[in-house]
Amino acid sequence: MKIAITGKGGVGKTTVAAILARLYADEGRPVLAADVDPDANLGMALGFTAEEMAEIIPISKMRELIAERTGAGDETFGKFFRINPKVDDLPDKLAKEKNGVRLLLLGTVETGGTGCVCPEHVMLRQLLAHLVLRREDVVILDMEAGLEHLGRGTAGGMDQFIVVIEPGERSVQTYRQVVKLASDLGVKKVRVVANKVRNAEDEAFVRSRIPEEALLGVVHYNGEVQEADRSGKSPYDYSEQTVAEIRAIKARIDNEE
Repeated sequence: MKIAITGKGGVGKTTVAAILARLYADEGRPVLAADVDPDANLGMALGFTAEEMAEIIPISKMRELIAERTGAGDETFGKFFRINPKVDDLPDKLAKEKNGVRLLLLGTVETGGTGCVCPEHVMLRQLLAHLVLRREDVVILDMEAGLEHLGRGTAGGMDQFIVVIEPGERSVQTYRQVVKLASDLGVKKVRVVANKVRNAEDEAFVRSRIPEEALLGVVHYNGEVQEADRSGKSPYDYSEQTVAEIRAIKARIDNEE
């Protein structure tokens, strides 16, 4: 199972990604969770401490490694480099494990709105493409709202594109933008998880805006998730209700596998 989870900042996609990862790990499945969001919070949502996270360097910032694998030296960095660097050994070398989930902190590359053909970007895209090919792993990508790192081949290998939204027009617009981006990459099916749903009116709003076949499920607002965040803990260990709701979403995902 290969799942890319995206959405605008603050909607709770990292909570969904982390709980899904831990649910798969609880089944004894090998799980690799990759954080590709510039606001990298997946590690703490999986149960890593702030001190542990401070010691992890994002792969996009590993200049020596990128230079070694792409052949981009100090004088040629950003000009001449290999576009297919070796990355197949990196997940096992660099991933850190907690609660049965291996975390890869990919980091991100500023693209300036026009795209970036640079060693860092090539490295991340090659690594993501490799993750999708790792047959033995459940791979969960915690993405930013854009899909810039995913090439056509990589996107085509994903089993699920999931947009996490909250009840609001801005969030729904993000979903529509992701549908367009995914379509440009050849992906026709984009699913939705509605998070932070507080009442019947919120749920009715979501169902009026999202096609029924696209809605994987609803996760209700839960103060225990915010308490976990304030405490720097995994929401998986704080909220039985939220875990149960995401377990039901996972069952729908698995039934389509």
